[in-house]
Amino acid sequence: MKTSLKNTGWMALLGSFMLFSACTENPEPTDTDDATATDSARIEQPTPAEATAQLAPTEGFNASGTVTFTQMGGGVRVVAEVMGVPEGQHGFHIHETGDCSAPDAGSAGGHFNPTDTPHGAPDNAVDQRHVGDLGNLEASADSTGTYDRTDTVISLQGPNAIVGKAVILHAGADDLTSQPSGDAGDRMACGVIEISDTM
Repeated sequence: MKTSLKNTGWMALLGSFMLFSACTENPEPTDTDDATATDSARIEQPTPAEATAQLAPTEGFNASGTVTFTQMGGGVRVVAEVMGVPEGQHGFHIHETGDCSAPDAGSAGGHFNPTDTPHGAPDNAVDQRHVGDLGNLEASADSTGTYDRTDTVISLQGPNAIVGKAVILHAGADDLTSQPSGDAGDRMACGVIEISDTM
């Protein structure tokens, strides 16, 4: 009888241990775990929706204006409104450095060209234009000008991101073929592209 009771006690103890082990190996998910998984899914940064550049004149010029870049489903819509610009076409580009401090805006560097491709028209194939090639902005007789085009090469994030770069408006027209910058003449206005405060 004593042996039977002893065996029964050991079996009960063993059963309790096995039950405890099963519980610790497969814990039930908690509300905290669910919240952590949800938070992890939200860590991804959203695509910036809009950026702007305020164009200011370089030495000897009077051009100024605003350029807005809006991320769309098919690219980035570029809208510019300028004033103090002579009538005609003017080269309009994104340059590699967001620095307009030099009197002639030479501090902005060359065209933004991360893929090391030739200069060209904005509608050229991606391997036949700089990322920063936006073509020409046209001004009317009243010295105001506009530009409105959706570009499929530039972006507000990723390798072709233009945020932190500079927008340059030139005194002459971009002929869309001359290397390395279209022979567009002096830099008439410059602005740094920044994420909009309204986002």
